[in-house]
Amino acid sequence: MPSEALRIAVFPGDGIGPEVIAPAIEILRLLEARLGGFRMVFEEYPAGAAYYRETGKDISDEAFEAARAADAILLGAMGLPDVRLPDGTEIRPHLRMRDEFGLYAGVRPVKAFPNTPRRLIDERAANIDFVILRESTEGLFFSQGRGEVNEQEARETLRITRATTEKLSDFAFKLARRRKARGGKGRATCVDKSNVFRAYAFFRQIFLERAKLHPDVTADCAYVDAMALDLVRKPWEYDVLVMENMFGDILSDLGGGLVGGMGMAPCAEVGDEHALFQPAHGSAPDIAGQGKANPTATLLSAAMMLDWLGDRHGIDRLGEAAALLEAAVERGFAERRLRPMEFGGDQGSREITQQLFGVLKEKLASV
Repeated sequence: MPSEALRIAVFPGDGIGPEVIAPAIEILRLLEARLGGFRMVFEEYPAGAAYYRETGKDISDEAFEAARAADAILLGAMGLPDVRLPDGTEIRPHLRMRDEFGLYAGVRPVKAFPNTPRRLIDERAANIDFVILRESTEGLFFSQGRGEVNEQEARETLRITRATTEKLSDFAFKLARRRKARGGKGRATCVDKSNVFRAYAFFRQIFLERAKLHPDVTADCAYVDAMALDLVRKPWEYDVLVMENMFGDILSDLGGGLVGGMGMAPCAEVGDEHALFQPAHGSAPDIAGQGKANPTATLLSAAMMLDWLGDRHGIDRLGEAAALLEAAVERGFAERRLRPMEFGGDQGSREITQQLFGVLKEKLASV
C-alpha cells in the first residue's frame, strides 16, 4: 500500500452533479475498503454556476489550486442555463482547468451495455465499442473568450499546433494498442475536414507522420461528415477516432445517443501531469433534486480514474478496481438489476447505487 493517500479533488457542481458524484464516491470507498492496496482522500470544493451566482466567481483560487495539486480531479456537472457570463456564455470553470493543466486528450468511450436502449435495429449495434479521442485545448475552442464580435460580424479562431497534435496522435496509437491487447481492433482513425481547410490538412499530416512510429496499429483517415454518416451506418467497425476539439464535442454526443443516452457517456480529460474525470452529460436542472438521475456515466468515469491512477502510480490494485467496477456495471445491466429512469426504468441514483453495491459485493467475494 502506498505510504500516502491519493488526493482526489471533487467538484460536485450544479444540477444533478451532486446526485451523481455521491454514488461514485460511495462505490470508490467500497472498492478501497474491500480490495486494499491503495488509499484515497476526497476533498470537496464548490464551483460552477450556482457558486458564481452566490459569489461572482465560478471557482475560488484556493479550489483551483487544490485541483492543480490533486492526484486526480472528479467532477459532477457544471453550468445552469439561466446563469451566464456577461458575454452570454455558460459558467464552466473546468474549461479553464483544461487549458491551465494541459488536458489535451479528451477520452470519450462509447460502449453498448446489455439491456440499454438500442437506437439502431441492426444486431451488430450490440457490439458498439469505440472511443472518441477529442483534442481538448485547441481547435475552435481555443477561441473561447477571445472571439471578436461587432454589430456586423463575429469571428472565432481555430488553432492547431504541431506539439499538441503529435502528443494527441501518440496518445491515440497507444490507446488503440492497449485496447488491442484487451481484444480490440487496434485501429486509429483520424477524423478531419482536410479536403477544405488547411488547418485540418495539417492535423492529418501530423497524424500520418506519427503513424509511422506505431506500425503495429492500423491507421486510416475519414472526413468528419462521412464519419457522422458512418457512426449511424456502421459504428461497430470503429475503434479509436481522433479529432479536433469541436468535431469531438459534437460526435461524442452522437456516440452517447447510439448507446442509450448521455447517462451512459463517461469522459476523461488527460494531460501529461493532470487528469480530470466527469460524465459527459450536462447538469440537467429539470430533474435535479428529484432522485431521477442516472449515475452510470459518473461511475464509469470513476473507473477510468482508477485505471489512470493505477498506470500513473504503478499500483496494480487500482487497475483491478477499475476492471471490477466496469464489469459490475456490465453485469448489473445484463441481469436487469440496473434500470435507470432515463430509459423508462424504476431506478434513480440511490436505487442504482444500492443495486451496484450488491453486484460489486458478489464479485468481490470471489476475488
